[in-house]
Amino acid sequence: MSTADSISATLSLHGLRQTPMRRAVLEALRAAPYALSSHDLEQQLDPSTDRITLYRTLRTFEQKGVIHRVVGTTDIVRYAACAPSACTEHAHTDDHVHFKCTACQQTYCLDQITVPAVQLPPGFRAQTRDYLLSGVCERCQPAQ
Repeated sequence: MSTADSISATLSLHGLRQTPMRRAVLEALRAAPYALSSHDLEQQLDPSTDRITLYRTLRTFEQKGVIHRVVGTTDIVRYAACAPSACTEHAHTDDHVHFKCTACQQTYCLDQITVPAVQLPPGFRAQTRDYLLSGVCERCQPAQ
C-alpha cells in the first residue's frame, strides 16, 4: 500500500475527513524516525500553515488514537504516529518504551519493546503508562 493510500485508510478508519492539513501532519509524523514537537512540524509544513489548525489537528489525532504523546525530560510535548496495529478507531492501544538520546536529544518509539508490568500497592490505579529510557541512540554511537 502506498503512503498516500495508508494515510487515507488511517483517516477513514478513525472517521476523519481527508483535509490537506491532516494528510500533511500524518505524513510528516510517519516519515520521521523520532517524535516531533509542534514546532518541528511547523518547520516541515508549508510556511502558510495556520498554527491553530495544526494544534487542533494534533489534538484530534491524539483523541482518536492516530498519534500519541511521547514523554520526555522537558516540558516540550512531542508526538509520534501510532503503529497501524496499535490504533483502533477510538484510541491508542499500544504501550511501548521510548528512548531519549542524550547526544542528539531526539526521542524514539521502541514499538517492539512493551512497557513492563508493574504491581501497584492496594488503592492505586494507573491511568497511563509511560516508560522512558535515556542513553545514546544508534545514529550517535561512536564509529567502531
